[in-house]
Amino acid sequence: MIHDAVLDYYGRRLATCSSDRTIKIFEVDGETQRLTETLKGHEGPVWCVAWAHPKYGNILASAGYDGKVFIWREQSGSWQKLFDFALHKASVNIVAWSPHESGCLLACASSDGAVSVLEFKDNNYEHTTFPAHGLGVNSVSWAPSTTPGSIVSSNPGPGSTGNRRFVTGGCDNLLKIWAWDPAANGYKQEREPLAGHTDWVRDVAWSPTVLQKSYIASASQDKTVRIWTSDAGSQGAWNCKVLNFDAPVWRVSWSLSGNVLAVSGGDNKVTLWKENLKGEWECVKTMEE
Repeated sequence: MIHDAVLDYYGRRLATCSSDRTIKIFEVDGETQRLTETLKGHEGPVWCVAWAHPKYGNILASAGYDGKVFIWREQSGSWQKLFDFALHKASVNIVAWSPHESGCLLACASSDGAVSVLEFKDNNYEHTTFPAHGLGVNSVSWAPSTTPGSIVSSNPGPGSTGNRRFVTGGCDNLLKIWAWDPAANGYKQEREPLAGHTDWVRDVAWSPTVLQKSYIASASQDKTVRIWTSDAGSQGAWNCKVLNFDAPVWRVSWSLSGNVLAVSGGDNKVTLWKENLKGEWECVKTMEE
């Protein structure tokens, strides 16, 4: 069973991972694809893969049931395992790279209830691990590196680290937002958790848009998607709209412009949603297998 399939930044390579403990890399050219590499090393099903931004090189992160996170790098045509992290005591469910403006950061969410953030620089790394959701963390998603509503130069000065914030979703039915606190040299929870779901939060997705509002979508076993919004005038408070479905919802994903939301669930349907001028969310397309 294939658990994840991700195209790289240029759409030329596809990485897939599966229950057979392997990661496969395909070259994609139009309609054709060619298997170029099979990466081995995980000791259980591999749940997810994630490509780093190309400015850091051809780098892929993988995570699996064995509680490990591997960082792979391709150099002159061959793939090597750069790092092997065993920071978690249980399955690592998802890994996510930060926006490249914030640095080369990888957030990892685990069933042991903790989140770890790895920072890579100068061929070395630092990491911080903290408890996030007591019953287990299912998903993590980074905020854009600039705050909505602030027209900031997209080329910040040297030493600037961008906006280091992310959201997590857990088996405690909650979403929590974390922000880097330089004084404490760690991540601190912002405000109260976002509550409302009545079953596990399976996926969270922070919209990449940097317009007037911040948007976070959350998908839950309770057959709903919640879209949380916050604008500069609300002092960081989040409002919520609920979309109802006929089956548990597994994944949510924003378009690159951040205004169309794709939702996939247990009924094998993918639906696309868009906000209308009145602020209501409408289904604009349904795709069925």
